[in-house]
Amino acid sequence: METMTATIERNTAATIAPAAETPRERATRYVFAGIRIALGWTFLWAFLDKVFGLGFATEAKNAWIEGGSPTKGFLTFGAAGPFKGLYNDIAGAAWADWLFMIGLAGIGVALLLGIGMRVAAVAGGLLYVLMWTVVLPPENNPFMDDHLISAAILAALALVGAGDTLGLGRTWAKLPLVQRFPWLR
Repeated sequence: METMTATIERNTAATIAPAAETPRERATRYVFAGIRIALGWTFLWAFLDKVFGLGFATEAKNAWIEGGSPTKGFLTFGAAGPFKGLYNDIAGAAWADWLFMIGLAGIGVALLLGIGMRVAAVAGGLLYVLMWTVVLPPENNPFMDDHLISAAILAALALVGAGDTLGLGRTWAKLPLVQRFPWLR
């Protein structure tokens, strides 16, 4: 009888205790964290370049702080395909500039810190899909380009909890607001 009780207790403990992480699982966590940080930096860098005109995609004279529009040039001259008229119409609109810039900054910071990954993935995915629709059809493929791939990667990052490794995801998840509204995770 004591043997049966000991066996049940051992099996229960083994079921409850988390399995040790394998080297492959650990490496996977770090690869996803690196991808998260890299994508976060691309969003934040785009924001900084457009605000200050750092000379990469935006010249200093066209910086947002100098009165330039972060959406005007690309949506006016880069738009093609079925949505060209729509994007030409909103190019340079103050509301479009503000939404675009808030999106770049918010998504970039969230990804870099590993917080709000679900919101960042949805917002970033939406932004990538919108940028994809600006240049339809893509230059080198009938429909697929890096914007759609990046949108899918953002979804994967949120699904695997990439903010928990090299980020503040675990701490963020413990906040009362995030526990009350898990979609903020």
